[in-house]
Amino acid sequence: MGKLSTLRETLNYQPVPAKFGTSGVRALVSDLTDLEVYCLTMGALRYFESSNKLSLTINSQHGIKIPVACDLRPSSDRLVKATAKAIIDAGYQVDYQGKIPTPALTFYALQQGIASFIITGSHIPADRNGQKPNRCDGEVLKADEQGIVANVNNIRELLFNQAAEESIFDEDGMIKQAFTVSIPESNNAAIEAYKQRYQAVFSADGLKGKRFLFFQYSAVGRDLIPEILRNCGAEVIETGRSEEFIPIDTEAISQNHLQMLEKLLTENLAKGRFDAIISTDGDSDRSLVIAVDSENAGAQLQFIPGDLLGITVADYLQVDSVSIPISSNPAVHEFFSEKGVKTQKTRIGSPFVIAAMQQALDAGFKRVVSWEANGGFLIGSDISVNGTQLKALPTRDAVLPILAALYDASEKGISLSELFTRLPKWYGKAGLIDDFPQQVSQKILATFKPVNEKITTTEFHTDRIIAKDLDDQILEEWLLSEDQAKDTQAKRERLSSVFTRKLGFSQINAINTLDGIRCFFDNGEIAHIRPSGNAPQLRIYAHARSQQRADEIVSQALQEPDGILRQLQKLISQNN
Repeated sequence: MGKLSTLRETLNYQPVPAKFGTSGVRALVSDLTDLEVYCLTMGALRYFESSNKLSLTINSQHGIKIPVACDLRPSSDRLVKATAKAIIDAGYQVDYQGKIPTPALTFYALQQGIASFIITGSHIPADRNGQKPNRCDGEVLKADEQGIVANVNNIRELLFNQAAEESIFDEDGMIKQAFTVSIPESNNAAIEAYKQRYQAVFSADGLKGKRFLFFQYSAVGRDLIPEILRNCGAEVIETGRSEEFIPIDTEAISQNHLQMLEKLLTENLAKGRFDAIISTDGDSDRSLVIAVDSENAGAQLQFIPGDLLGITVADYLQVDSVSIPISSNPAVHEFFSEKGVKTQKTRIGSPFVIAAMQQALDAGFKRVVSWEANGGFLIGSDISVNGTQLKALPTRDAVLPILAALYDASEKGISLSELFTRLPKWYGKAGLIDDFPQQVSQKILATFKPVNEKITTTEFHTDRIIAKDLDDQILEEWLLSEDQAKDTQAKRERLSSVFTRKLGFSQINAINTLDGIRCFFDNGEIAHIRPSGNAPQLRIYAHARSQQRADEIVSQALQEPDGILRQLQKLISQNN
């Protein structure tokens, strides 16, 4: 009898191992075979076991039920089954919670002290999806990723080298029919716990007399969140429901999407005035809030960026520590500096702001929060709100920022748009180019990387260059050699060749490379270039003293075929 062929030898495709992005694993659906998802799940479980992050309360492995949920993407059902198969083969049971918001699943699992898995691609296109594992005490952090990947790789090798006829996977990397598992019915426990979280804190009549248009499209929280709003006394009109998955990025909301929402609002104005348009991203962990002035026949819409929304929420919660990504609006630091609240800037992504929140807790801060420009809000500590304890939820959440902002405006007796007029006059805009080669993005970052790895910020003065570290402290021991000074100036000049005076930019006076390339200009404007951590996209963030200028910077960056980002791509290609 001849040697049996291994699974690797019989696969009719080239396997692509999934990689961690900004938060969780994302990949093309075609690359997320059952085999890869199974390995991801099993690898995470083995890591959790070895690091004591599987369960906080149960010592025995027997009888542990692992919570699992997903979003509404067409591929999510299959990925849930592959995840469930790995959980069962690892010796556990599956606690399927259905198609629910990511924060609902995470909150439910954290209250039990059990690791969990959410299948979601968040806001990225339907041809991609992902899996986000959570430890029993919170999100997987960057420090965990290496250990998880090592376990995943070991399991992949074992499965690839197994005899094909003995494998549970076929030549397409899919689970053979004989080994498929049935997904149990959801018991709705996570949904009920999530609803109760807010009912306990926000009064049942706090939004009485308020009227909201909820854009449902294909957001997984499209039925749950209107129910929560109604439980708070609001009238909610639902619109735009879609059975086809539609990707919407709440951070870089497009003009086309805003025009679509304006059209939906106009169509519903005959039913009465509205105070806001509310929605979320695909897995409903990022809020979308648009203030509406619809007293007359027409309507004025004001999109509230997530970083500004976060200011009002944090102020409403009376926090003493704020952690925000480096890409956030400068108004955040300016607003809280005046109040004496500690503000820490981090790299972009929930694992980084979560780590910063933990540092704040270790330093003795009591009311610790963070948020991102995408509209997700995280709470690192239990916080007393309206006389009730709001439990910590150190993962992106869309419902809390929506409710807190609406209640804040209602309690002050002002409109939602008026709530934001008290903030420092900084305006932001974000945008992206899709299908931008990731290899090129990485070359752009490498090209402008400082000459010393300790350097986060380089400041250009008339008589010297100052280098600062992550904590914004001057690196006294770092002195520029003549060659290093020339190299640093050359980087500045190359960036200035695309951020030109013809386009309205003044001189670059500082460059921050904590996460991407953040350029500060003499007139106070900021332009920040950063590749997505989850998809082949190159993003641009702009901040200026007027919305018109912020919009203009992003428009100039995204213009095809010769906008700022494309010019930067050509510049890098010419020099490599």
